[in-house]
Amino acid sequence: MSTSPKSRWTTSEAERLYGFNRWGTPYFSVDKEGFVCAHPDADERTVRIDDVIKEAASKGIKAPMVIRFQDLLRNRVQRLNKAFADSIAEENYPARYRGVFPIKVNQLREVIEEIRDAGEAHGYGLEAGSKPELLIAMAMHQDSQGLLICNGYKDEDYIRLALNYRKIGKEIILVAEQLSEVELIIKVSRELRVEPLVGLRAKLGTRGEGKWAMSTGDNAKFGLTSMEMLEAARMLEKADLKESLRLLHFHIGSQVPNIITLKNAVVEATRYYCQLKKMGFPMGSLDVGGGLGIDYDGSRSNYESSTNYSLEEYARDVVYNVKQICAKMKVPCPDLTTESGRAIVAPHSILITEVFERISKRESLLKVRKDEIKDQVVSDLHEMLYGRNKYGALEIYHDALQKKEEADSLFSHGYLDLVGRAQAESLFWQICDRLEKKVYKTRGYQPEELIGLSELLSDQYVCNFSVFQSLLDHWALDQLFPITPIARLNERPSVNAILVDITCDSDGKVSKFIDLEDEKQYLPLHPLKKGDPYFLGIFLVGAYQDIMGDNHNLFGRVNEVHVFLDEDEDDGFYIEDTIKGYRMKDVLEGVQYSAEGLCQNLKRQIDKATKEDIVRPRDGVSFMELYEQQLQTKTYLNITKKKKRRAIAKKSAAPKEDS
Repeated sequence: MSTSPKSRWTTSEAERLYGFNRWGTPYFSVDKEGFVCAHPDADERTVRIDDVIKEAASKGIKAPMVIRFQDLLRNRVQRLNKAFADSIAEENYPARYRGVFPIKVNQLREVIEEIRDAGEAHGYGLEAGSKPELLIAMAMHQDSQGLLICNGYKDEDYIRLALNYRKIGKEIILVAEQLSEVELIIKVSRELRVEPLVGLRAKLGTRGEGKWAMSTGDNAKFGLTSMEMLEAARMLEKADLKESLRLLHFHIGSQVPNIITLKNAVVEATRYYCQLKKMGFPMGSLDVGGGLGIDYDGSRSNYESSTNYSLEEYARDVVYNVKQICAKMKVPCPDLTTESGRAIVAPHSILITEVFERISKRESLLKVRKDEIKDQVVSDLHEMLYGRNKYGALEIYHDALQKKEEADSLFSHGYLDLVGRAQAESLFWQICDRLEKKVYKTRGYQPEELIGLSELLSDQYVCNFSVFQSLLDHWALDQLFPITPIARLNERPSVNAILVDITCDSDGKVSKFIDLEDEKQYLPLHPLKKGDPYFLGIFLVGAYQDIMGDNHNLFGRVNEVHVFLDEDEDDGFYIEDTIKGYRMKDVLEGVQYSAEGLCQNLKRQIDKATKEDIVRPRDGVSFMELYEQQLQTKTYLNITKKKKRRAIAKKSAAPKEDS
């Protein structure tokens, strides 16, 4: 990224560049010294993320790591419940809000415990979508007055578990996804002699929007059609379980970007609810499912990685539209339930990774002198770089590209040697570099190919993490996440970069970044300083990334630190808990290798080599000790920064070293 060295850079410009004043409000900002700060409780109290990294390091926890701000998690639960409470009061809505957290979004115990504790005063419950999640939900529900909603496909064991929980007085609702589940609920409830609480999931005609648009509609995976819903109601009535039907549920998809889609779905679902109520079923609750999105890019638009509404607008629209339809159909308003997961947990987690290497086209360029050139194609490129300034930028680029391709072809057919090819490549990239700087300084329209030079010339910053483990949605779904340096934001970023991870897969990279207008193919970053760590924060990663990560290359889970605000501490926080990431031994055992068995296999090879005098006994023992030691170490790279030469020189007694 070419910039004028004379223009002054401010942290306000950094906040605009990286979007803190869009996606970061009210939880993240940049202080005057250029450090990224968290505001976990959305107030004036701040925590420097760099301070958290340093304190974690003092406890033996290094990047890559996930920082969880538990106060922020609590704030999200409280904000959602307050938004519905305020909307209910404003609309004079005659029923309650009874939200639940869907465990599938983040099943980690510390997350569920914090959500449960924060929601206790609001009667905030849990939702399970599988048998393992149901086991978690039942154990974590404790004395909560909140609902426990059971979604997902169910077998007899699932239903038996839920109905036994109902037997001990819990308000647990089995949501039927298909007619066969209604049959099982009737069968098992008779065996256990318990009256179940049943919900029906509607397969809405309203189409979803965004990446999960197919979650609803005629071909949706879950839910009952209108015909099936009538049959389910008839089955319950025939089984003398008419009083058991208490809830109508729908789900319009995750991360719905457009509020109009949500409004339409709420209106359609409310009509289903009212019809069932008019048929004589007690009902009482309308579950509008998930879909409440996060504005990842801060554009406040209906783009896939954004939302054109706020959490508060979402609550008002749900309350208002349900009340309007119920009034028209002369049906009492139901209690309202949401299954908002992403909106609750996404903001509370930050993935920290360290950049430890830079791959740059510019660093390997050769200085090509005219008297060193032997080939015409190289001579032509040299002329373009130093002599053809009268031609337009686009024409020069096209000519240079054609000559580079010609040089590649000549090399492949044996007519150009390695030196000639290296000269051609160097001259081509120098031409591109000059054109890119010219484009940056030129105002007005520029051809797309010239604008794309910034992407072509971008450096690769090698980061100590795995995209497949810690940022799977970016690889699989092109989900955008805000990414920023953690410090030095009072310095102008002068390097355009993409991020590459340490896996041996070419897809292990981040090459799409948030931008106010659309998306960028590179991220402005700072030059690396020898001896100084350079940390990047990847924000809003608390939803799904912890659970869905893949062990590609066997890197495994990263370290974690759990942070709480504390005004009595000098830096305003303390680390309540640390969780160490996977060791080599852990990931290997996960793919059915025992550490003991591996050591025995290697020892046999070392012993054989020792007997055959291939290796000395002492060297064999040292090798075995190293192998055993590495099994207990972390899977990610152990980055150690070399001290700056100047810093070493200052400690030296010889004054000549300072020169």
